[in-house]
Amino acid sequence: MEKIKKIDIRVDAAKSTGELQHKWRYIGYDECNYTHVPEGEELIAKFGGLEDAPYYFRTHHMLCTGNCHGTYKWGSTNVYTEDDEGNPVYYWEVFDKILDVYLRNNSKPFFELGFMPMDLVDPKFASWDKDAWSAIGEYKRIGWTSPPKDYKKWQDLVYNIVKHCVDRYGKTEVLTWYWELWNEPDIFYWSGSVDEFCKLFDFTEAAVHAVLQEARLGGPGTTDPRPDSDSLKFLESFLDHCANGTNYVTGGKSTRLDYITFHTKGGGFPFKLNAPKTTPSVKKLVYQVKVGLETIRKYGYGDREIVLSEADPDGWAAGGIYDNANMNFRNTEYYASYVASSYHNLEKVAASMNMDVRPLAWAFMFVAERCFEGTRTFTTQGIDKAVFNVFRMYAKLGDRSLFFESSQEKDVLAYKDNFAVGEEPEVSGMAAASGDGSIQIMFYSHHDDWDMEKEFEVELEVENVTFGDKASVKHYRIDKSHSNAYTEWVNQGKPLYPVNEQYNAIKARDGLELLEPVKVVSVNNGKINLKFMLPTHAISLIEIAKL
Repeated sequence: MEKIKKIDIRVDAAKSTGELQHKWRYIGYDECNYTHVPEGEELIAKFGGLEDAPYYFRTHHMLCTGNCHGTYKWGSTNVYTEDDEGNPVYYWEVFDKILDVYLRNNSKPFFELGFMPMDLVDPKFASWDKDAWSAIGEYKRIGWTSPPKDYKKWQDLVYNIVKHCVDRYGKTEVLTWYWELWNEPDIFYWSGSVDEFCKLFDFTEAAVHAVLQEARLGGPGTTDPRPDSDSLKFLESFLDHCANGTNYVTGGKSTRLDYITFHTKGGGFPFKLNAPKTTPSVKKLVYQVKVGLETIRKYGYGDREIVLSEADPDGWAAGGIYDNANMNFRNTEYYASYVASSYHNLEKVAASMNMDVRPLAWAFMFVAERCFEGTRTFTTQGIDKAVFNVFRMYAKLGDRSLFFESSQEKDVLAYKDNFAVGEEPEVSGMAAASGDGSIQIMFYSHHDDWDMEKEFEVELEVENVTFGDKASVKHYRIDKSHSNAYTEWVNQGKPLYPVNEQYNAIKARDGLELLEPVKVVSVNNGKINLKFMLPTHAISLIEIAKL
């Protein structure tokens, strides 16, 4: 029998390492109309109720034309159409309904300006005859990815959107939002050229800042910047244009760029029945971020905030276990430990480069899906997944970072293999303090292989505790047996549509749970020592407070 390895974790409560900014407060999803259905608002309200809210929400299709009903990877608001003479007609009902949901639930928009309204599509990229049915079909197939037929009309559209938001919600509120142009223009989301996208950005920038000079506008939201990839070339061309190019609106040099966005994924799972086992990779995700940051610095933007406006284990949010069985990991504690590990490691890279990086989780919910469908969601049929409890833990952390070290710290970029083959699980985390002096220690164990089942004995020492000779300790845990409704769903026979007592039994296990009852511990010479077991895929949050 393999000997259980001991891991030492040390925290120094007297050694502050600076402000702990809650940089994880960003969420996104494709289907804008899922925002205003009951299940969507319920989930947004859960994020809005966390201790560190507000959270920022990014969604696609806010400018698209359609029936304003959400379906997988599609949505619409009809905010812009034209009458028979080509004059703009603005319709704000659905648009406002979406923003109202965010704001009344203590959340904020990360407003993605996209995609192209049907009446602004450039006919060079998508055209249709007078048959309305074929027209909407062609629009949904490719028209929405088109550049505008008239860039000045696009500029006026953006101007009126920002002005409408200022008029409705007030300048002070709107100044707290993010504005981002488009999504992944380096792939099928944009049918135009790089130059045409840069032109679109210039007209967008002129419009946004004509209304609100202090507003934050960013982009380009390109896909993972791997070396020698088209996505990296697109990012470089965009940054070079903003820094050195001729502005399409002013004719002068450069275009204002308030912050920068790009995406990073740890892998991909295509539609494949009977797919062989394939796991996400933390190293891949973090390496892509490093390449992106180096590129941003090369063009003189190292001082800008960078939002990874999609940062995930993989790339197909709407796919599930019936498309590829590997995506079952999204139902389990593995997804939770992957988020904890990837967010921690990308922050380490950012800190080493003295840059400000903020990850956005592209996950939400899907209406009427089968229970634990395996889609990239925080909740399924109203039942919270283990991954949502990671954010419940994050929210409990204070705003002052404390010294933290682990004997099982890993440099994931130094792994010889992208999937950590031959490596032991990584055990790391962080510590924080709140204004009342309480201490929070959040740490995780993760390995890219979801079948690895090693267990560690953790010895935690917290130094320079100033609570007297006694303290209260709460230990929250996410693992296979705690804060994990999926395990109970399996125990209940994997019902696709659980009801009544069966549903209640599963739902009862979806919150953040304690590993053990709250206890009082001794403080000896300013030190607290704790011991416990930690499995390979798990996250712990320990709260230490004065009695």
